[in-house]
Amino acid sequence: MTIKRLLQFSFTSNVSVSLTPQQHIETILRKKANSLNMRGENPRNYVLKVCGREEYLLGDHPLIQFLYIQETLSRDGVPQVMTVGIDSISLGSDVHYPSLPERTRLSSDQSNTIRKKKNYESSWKIDNNYSCIVHSVGGLNVDPGRPVEVVCQAGIYHGGKPLCEPRKTRVAVVTMEGEAQWNAMLQFPIKVCNVPRMARLCFVIYEISKAKNKWKANKDSVNRLAWANTMVFDYKDQLRTDGVTLYMWTHVADGTQGDDLLLHPLGTVVSNPNTESCAALQVRFSNYDCQHPILFPKAESVKAYADQLEDEAGDAAAKLSEDFENLRITAEKDPMYEMHEQEKKNIWASREYFRIAAPELLPKLLSCVEWTERAEVARVVRMLATWPLLRVESALELLDYAYADAAVRSFAVKCLAKISDEDLLLYLLQLVQALKHESYLMCDLSVFLLQRAFDNMNIGHYLFWHLRSEMHVPSVSVRFGLVLEAYCRGCQDHINSLMRQISCLDKLKWANQCIRKKKEITKARAALRQHLEEQHCLETLSDFVSPLIPSLVCKRIKPEGCRVMDSKMRPLLLEFENVDPTGSDIRIILKVGDDLRQDMFTLQMLRIMDRLWKNAGYDFRLNPYNCISMEYAVGMIEVVDEAETVANIQKQSARFNATSVISRVNLFQWLRKKNPTEESFNKAVEEFTMSCAGYCVATYVLGIADRHPDNIMIKESGQLFHIDFGHFLGHFKKKYGVKREFVPFVLTHGFIHVINKGQRGGNNDLLDFKIFRELCETAFKILRKHGHLILSLFSMMISTGLPELSSEKDLQYLRQTLVMDLSEEKAIEHFRLKFDQAVTSSWTASVNWAFHNMDKNN
Repeated sequence: MTIKRLLQFSFTSNVSVSLTPQQHIETILRKKANSLNMRGENPRNYVLKVCGREEYLLGDHPLIQFLYIQETLSRDGVPQVMTVGIDSISLGSDVHYPSLPERTRLSSDQSNTIRKKKNYESSWKIDNNYSCIVHSVGGLNVDPGRPVEVVCQAGIYHGGKPLCEPRKTRVAVVTMEGEAQWNAMLQFPIKVCNVPRMARLCFVIYEISKAKNKWKANKDSVNRLAWANTMVFDYKDQLRTDGVTLYMWTHVADGTQGDDLLLHPLGTVVSNPNTESCAALQVRFSNYDCQHPILFPKAESVKAYADQLEDEAGDAAAKLSEDFENLRITAEKDPMYEMHEQEKKNIWASREYFRIAAPELLPKLLSCVEWTERAEVARVVRMLATWPLLRVESALELLDYAYADAAVRSFAVKCLAKISDEDLLLYLLQLVQALKHESYLMCDLSVFLLQRAFDNMNIGHYLFWHLRSEMHVPSVSVRFGLVLEAYCRGCQDHINSLMRQISCLDKLKWANQCIRKKKEITKARAALRQHLEEQHCLETLSDFVSPLIPSLVCKRIKPEGCRVMDSKMRPLLLEFENVDPTGSDIRIILKVGDDLRQDMFTLQMLRIMDRLWKNAGYDFRLNPYNCISMEYAVGMIEVVDEAETVANIQKQSARFNATSVISRVNLFQWLRKKNPTEESFNKAVEEFTMSCAGYCVATYVLGIADRHPDNIMIKESGQLFHIDFGHFLGHFKKKYGVKREFVPFVLTHGFIHVINKGQRGGNNDLLDFKIFRELCETAFKILRKHGHLILSLFSMMISTGLPELSSEKDLQYLRQTLVMDLSEEKAIEHFRLKFDQAVTSSWTASVNWAFHNMDKNN
């Protein structure tokens, strides 16, 4: 470890990783006093700071437990720390803000007021079928030059599942003004008393077109025009019984893509804010001849009702006790496994056994609940009161869209209460997306995220940018905007830093816009430097926290180190001087015009895989570099130093041409050159082998496509890593309708040559390759063991609006690569076949890369 004391004292020494930071400071000060023959200083006046970062090692924890130390050692680096006086640490200047006007809360329409007056009806006492009247729709965007016939269909859903059969109106003709009228009563085959609290009513307007093909004379085609969702109960627990105008969405405007269903139950319950340009549906909800408001029972009443019920689970569970292990095996199957009705009934009847013996299977148990039976709903509420807290990974699954019940989601947040800041940051992306699955603006998850953001500004930093990056999406702008406002009001000492970052981003976007007008790359680079050297740029692009890594502070832009990169969207490679003189310069890539959300999500999954492997005792040397989406199609990417793309390594070959990539020795020779000693070369090969194994398995499981020599990089230390994740889940690119990629993962014969240290012969006969194969199999087994978590995290991202992750169908690819339906023995056999296919096709992969080089050169 290298220890520095700014402008005074610096040395490198071996340090026991079991020491705490305070013990290490005592050692440093003792060594300094002995070396300089001076009086010792009080170690309590100092803290350890990471060189180049605003990051401190605090607390009575062994040094090895700090993430910075772990990551540096895993890269074979030397941790660089310095002692700084506590008094010298700047906590930011005091900022005085004008006091905000007091807001009085209107309570006259609160449900509690209604309950106190006792002038309400319980929804559980309404025995009528749920119903509503669909009056009309206006503002339909249809061709006025042809007759258009439309139908309105409605359905009641809970957690994405239908509670009953949908109902629809008769056909109506759309007028020239884009209006259609029905005045139709829709009565659903479910009683009001059995409608769960978080049920939503979903509407869709679709056009019916008569089939012109004589072979399809009896089939009409359906064209969805608009949809809208609304909650059956409002945020005050009150059943909606009034008239309402629902401003509707098109199937693209919401930012998500629906599946084959006509209705869109996973869509937002927020009305379209663009009221002047969207369709408007007029609906009136029935009041069932009640003179008073109809309220869903309070939690206390629900629990009391559950206590009164005869507990049928006792006898049924006793009969099933002998079969509990079989039920457990069924419940442990992946989240996408479709259970039979009898399996569901048996698992639900055995809930007490699951509570005691397998509480982590709560998500599967809850998927067996019949939400249209209020008795079962009541038992769920009572059951959760005594259910053991779940691990973080299991609790996350309960925040998915499939679990709509408020008590379930509150329990999930309760399970997250003790999550570490490090783990919270790891899963923050999914937790922000889970806000979209909340039915109301005020919810436990929002409160939890805000509380943790207030406690840790690092969490607040990423929460701010994750929310702000989707503010352009109309369906979430109100919800995300309110959380953003709450954070900024509650953590006002962070506002100046965030505003500074936004100003820098705006200035960099302006520079990017200016250079895009230059077609020649040399002129674009000259223009960029000219713009960045202007005084207003120099002033703005100084003294700000890096949005990418908030522990880095940029002192000033270095125009001479910035350049325009040679690709379609003209990304900018930016260089900043570090505010810490002991730190290296900060290099960032700014991309404008590319949606980085998929890259950010893929890199997060690589980070999680890296964690799973390390927890199992394996370090596959992944390099999940930092990436953040900041606005619509705007984001930043961390620059990995001392690394080259495979394509550039080929170009450095003395005999480079478009087909040089076919040569198996180029990469081997490059690593030899960068690591001239036998010891350093062997270390580089080990680094290459481990990282290659990790990325082979990760890219296979995630179905990462479009792999070519320009998006695979290698560090001089031998570490291999992938970049640019524009396609995943098996969305392989095609040319002339033919798939361009035929291998499960990229393993060229050049890679194999490095793994084998240049030895020739049959791969199966070489020890190094056997070790590599075993590493891949081990990595696959570990990921498969955590398949539930991987599937759950992807499922939580369906609402993001990524084109390649828009419905549950896209998750089937993960289920297939992880072969969740097979035993471990059969799964390994399956993976070995895929591995052999990749090895057999290694030459084909190299040829494909040669064609890629030729296309690029042309």
